Formats: sequence, C-alpha cells, structure tokens
Amino acid sequence: MRGFLIKWAVNIIALVTVVNIMPGINVDTWQTTVIVALMIGLINAFLKPFIILYTLPLNIVSLGLFTLVINGFMFYLVSKVINGFSIINFWSAFWGALIFSIISSLLSLFISPRGRVVFFHKYKLPPTPKYDNVIDAEGGVKRDEDKT
Repeated sequence: MRGFLIKWAVNIIALVTVVNIMPGINVDTWQTTVIVALMIGLINAFLKPFIILYTLPLNIVSLGLFTLVINGFMFYLVSKVINGFSIINFWSAFWGALIFSIISSLLSLFISPRGRVVFFHKYKLPPTPKYDNVIDAEGGVKRDEDKT
C-alpha cells in the first residue's frame, strides 16, 4: 500500500510539472490534479495493455514508436473523462504524455517496489568461478602451479 501511495505521489509531481511546462494542458484545482494522477495510473494499468495488444502489429512495424501515440491518446482520454482537466489538442497531449512518462520514470528510479526511497540498488553479483586450468592459444593446458 505504501508503494502505491508513493507512486501516486510521483505521478502527481510529474503531472504538476507537465501542467507548468506545457501551455495547452490545464488543471483547475489541486484536487483535480490528485484525481487525474490516479486516473492516469489506473488507465495505464488496466486499459493500456489491451490497447497495446490490439495494436501490436502496428507497434512492431513502427518499432515501438506507436506506443508514444498510445500514451498521448491515454492522456487525452483522461482529459475527456475528468472535468477540470483540459488539453487543447492531441499534440499537446502527446508531448505532455511524453514529458509525464520521462519525469515519472526518472522519479520512480529512486523508489523500490515496497515504497522505500533508494539511491542505488545493491545487487549481488554471482560468485565468479575459479578455474584451475586455462587453455592457451596453442591449445595446451597450463595449470596454476605451472605458471611462471
């Protein structure tokens, strides 16, 4: 639950940034901003996978660039569903969704799935195997004790 709330807060921050950067995107109140951030998250979680699956051939042909159009469409769709959130045209939605995605992704890099703020991940590398025998370029085998 904590992770969900922090991701929601990240989306709110990203949305506020987009509204301040993009001239064609407006939000009336801060309550609307909170609801829009929640709605964008829900639509991206539940509706977007079906649309991507439906448009998979077009996505493959465009090498995945059509996903940017889908993101813009999802952003524009939220503006049509929620009163107080307005986008003047599709291109404003496209660029707003792109900026929103970039900011949200950058901020999410610092949040673990459990909702903790992390500045780096501690990944344990697998242990390197010890090789007793090494084959040289001539095809001979040198043992560790044979090296001089």
